[in-house]
Amino acid sequence: MSTSEAALRFSVAPMMEWTDRHCRYFHRLMTKRAALFTEMVTAPAIIHGDRARLLGFDAAEHPVVCQLGGSDPAQLAEAAGIVADFGYDRIDLNCGCPSDRVRSGRFGASLMEEPDLVADCVAAMRGAVALPISVKCRIGIDDAEPREMLPVFLEKVVAAGVASLTIHARKAWLQGLSPRENRTVPPLDYDIVFDMKRRWPTMPIAINGGIADIDQSVALLEPREGVALDGVMLGRAAYETPAILGQVDRRIFGEAVEDVDPFAVVEAMEPYIARHLEEPGAKLNQVVRHMLGLFTGRPGARSWRRILTVKSISPDAGLEVLREALDAVRRPSSAERTSADRASA
Repeated sequence: MSTSEAALRFSVAPMMEWTDRHCRYFHRLMTKRAALFTEMVTAPAIIHGDRARLLGFDAAEHPVVCQLGGSDPAQLAEAAGIVADFGYDRIDLNCGCPSDRVRSGRFGASLMEEPDLVADCVAAMRGAVALPISVKCRIGIDDAEPREMLPVFLEKVVAAGVASLTIHARKAWLQGLSPRENRTVPPLDYDIVFDMKRRWPTMPIAINGGIADIDQSVALLEPREGVALDGVMLGRAAYETPAILGQVDRRIFGEAVEDVDPFAVVEAMEPYIARHLEEPGAKLNQVVRHMLGLFTGRPGARSWRRILTVKSISPDAGLEVLREALDAVRRPSSAERTSADRASA
């Protein structure tokens, strides 16, 4: 399976303030095959900002996808060239973000109203770089009927030469719902994503939205009425319960490997954290905040979260805090063992 295909078969969604370079390195320790997305980075920020801070990543993160935000074809083409020079595996255009910023600018989910402009953006980036250009979108926005809006949008984007699509199977309500509510309130419609695959059978299409675990991921990759999707993308579930990523290489990619042990992941993070703490202004919580959910459902998970949350914010916090938290999981209190037993009963 090529890097391009791997970026579609299973991926961890771009999530603002979550999927930074520390998060991606942590996730990579649990799956070698899944594609990892950056947070959305706007084209003007890349052109005019601190590129090393915005785009820098560890070589271990491959395959890694940079998600761009913007609506100016020339700016996006210039930004795409910079991204390519940094060594990313592909570029994704954000046409699904429902954040407050999209209401004052032409990017994110608001672009679904301008399919011709999106097509121009895709064409401009394709002309600037050799990397695959993908698009992530919603099924529609606001009062628009998804079965009318989405096919029109996809027709233009596909004609522009997009390499693949990821469809978040919810509407985005730019008026009346907060970004947080937009992740859960609009009802899911997985059927429409299968219908779009039926309409464009040769276009690689992945599904996103409300996917809770690897069991559901596997189920969504099964054919429905003769139509099979090409991939799944997990967001909050992958971040909040990251240990599920340890099953991906075996269950999604068919690798003959054991599921990854969360304890081994923590130990493997130590050299990375030690290097990070040597950097000016670095703090332990900048890394371990992404690790809080690693032991969810296990005895000792509550102590793990508490120790990391409370003690990692100290300016001089070091690996001893991580080791203390790990010991709490290795030797959970009797109360935590009882609580975990009840939760699993």
